[in-house]
Amino acid sequence: MRVFKAYHPFVNFIYFVAVIGFSMVLMHPVCLGSSLLAAFSYSVTLKGRKAIKTNLLYMLPVIVVTALLNSLFNHQGVTVITLLPDGNPLTAEAIIYGFCAAVMLASVICWFSCYNEIMTSDKFIYIFGRIIPALSLVFSMTLRFVPRFIRQMKLNAQMQKVSGVKKGKIKTAASVISSVITWSLENAIDTSDSMRARGYGLGGRTVFSIFKFEPKDATALIAILLLCAYVLTGTILDTLYFNVYPMVLFGDVSLYSVSVMTAYVLLCFMPIIIELWEVRKWKRLLSKI
Repeated sequence: MRVFKAYHPFVNFIYFVAVIGFSMVLMHPVCLGSSLLAAFSYSVTLKGRKAIKTNLLYMLPVIVVTALLNSLFNHQGVTVITLLPDGNPLTAEAIIYGFCAAVMLASVICWFSCYNEIMTSDKFIYIFGRIIPALSLVFSMTLRFVPRFIRQMKLNAQMQKVSGVKKGKIKTAASVISSVITWSLENAIDTSDSMRARGYGLGGRTVFSIFKFEPKDATALIAILLLCAYVLTGTILDTLYFNVYPMVLFGDVSLYSVSVMTAYVLLCFMPIIIELWEVRKWKRLLSKI
């Protein structure tokens, strides 16, 4: 089920702006872990088990490489583990900060993959079509063009293999790229002619939309805004304080700080909670039949 995807585009957009923004700002280990786990889980919920392998293929290298690079080039910190061959110290704080930065980067990438599944081009145009019509159209067409370009490239590569004509790898790659570029230019011209024929850019055009703001959308939006306001207030008050340099320091653990962390966890896992709630309600209805 993809219940959260059926919510109003404005609710989807506000949620992803909030969760991606907080993921890039909050460096507390609990927040980083919650964001990564929620993004990974929701990605698997949307794309199925194949997302597990896909996510791990980029997450593990990103985390390892980022942590290593930071520890090799950043030598701040008071806890020296050993000396590198160039004489610079390898500190525990540099490793910790590199690991935190890597987890943050992996979680943001994972959230963006979920965003691409939920926020389709028609939703993006619905939100920004009247505010910035030209930019929203170009942006949505770009997002739509990238996967189409990749699919066309794979199709042309397969056609080259089954054609029976033997070429070198460089010639084959050049032929594939040339044919795909030609296809993209022809497709752009066809799209332009189609838009002109439909009267795009003329005044007085009406806009059709299948999206309606329902009570469930209002409830979800209020919940998102309240959780964001609570987490933002806690962040401003330094309840999620975490510092790495020159030494690792955490903020005081209190009932308020725990409540702020809980609010952030609920915000990150909100789509999954909605999915599980709807599945439970559906099974309850089926049991009554």
